[in-house]
Amino acid sequence: MKRKLLALLVSAVLLTGLLTACGGAGKSSGGSYYATSNSAAAAPSAEMADYGGNDWYEEPMAMEQSAAVSTQPQKMIFTASLEMETDAFEETTASLAELTNRLGGYFADSSIGNRGSGYRWANYTIRVPVQNFQEFLNQAGGLCHETWRSTSQEDVSEYYYDTQGRLRTQQIKLERLQSLLEQAEQMEDIITIESAISETEQIIESLSGTLRHYDNLVDYSTINLSLSEVYKFSNVEEVPDSFASRLWSSFKEGLSDFGDWLEDIVVALAYGWLWIVIVVIVIVIVVRLAGRGSEKRREARAAKKAAKQAERTEKLAARQAEKQSDKQE
Repeated sequence: MKRKLLALLVSAVLLTGLLTACGGAGKSSGGSYYATSNSAAAAPSAEMADYGGNDWYEEPMAMEQSAAVSTQPQKMIFTASLEMETDAFEETTASLAELTNRLGGYFADSSIGNRGSGYRWANYTIRVPVQNFQEFLNQAGGLCHETWRSTSQEDVSEYYYDTQGRLRTQQIKLERLQSLLEQAEQMEDIITIESAISETEQIIESLSGTLRHYDNLVDYSTINLSLSEVYKFSNVEEVPDSFASRLWSSFKEGLSDFGDWLEDIVVALAYGWLWIVIVVIVIVIVVRLAGRGSEKRREARAAKKAAKQAERTEKLAARQAEKQSDKQE
């Protein structure tokens, strides 16, 4: 009889955990929750009263409902993306590192590279305490030229406290299972309860990891910063009002762009000087070979012309000799 009651208790505890998990998984994409009926578990049998009545069920449910209705602070995740330019790359990167350390932040990711034109770039993922989020944005904008900014915030309070409530329920379930394990005498019951304890501990670890992950995102804001080294800042001139000013500004901008284009050509030539030398050598060899071929053809034509001239001269001499011999006869 006692074994039967123990089996009923184990089943009831497992059913409670299942219903709690299903209730947490019923979150829709819009953030609402579907109601889950607990009528099957809400009416334990009279035999379970020997083990404490229905306190094993009402207590976690009361705690979960209390957590749901109580006023809790909002859990907000702050994120920003910045695109910036600088004409003093090393000084700016050092200033960003100093600013991050001074505000209690750290670099979660960092990469620096060099473009083909010789200018450098850097991409950072910076984490700073949420209370210093806006201060970091304000001061970073003063260290270099900011060309683009995007900020966002996400409210994860509902999901966070739902996960927290499910964690509490699973912890209470674990305590009940451990209490039942102490009362178990049959090996079959012990194996069943230990299996349930192991499963519950895995759920607790998963929920605890989720809460730790959200605590980190909530406590530390994330800034994705892209820094480019440039010769001249972009988007720094105001749009002129008059036609003459617009015309003059367009003329200066066109002249500046042409100068930049020439500079890019020179830099590209300097960057690929080895290929240019190879191409020049190949062209010189081809020209010389072509010149030698033309010279040989000219020599051949001259020799052929000389041979024809000599042949005509010989024929003319032969004719004159014949005429002279005819006169002598």
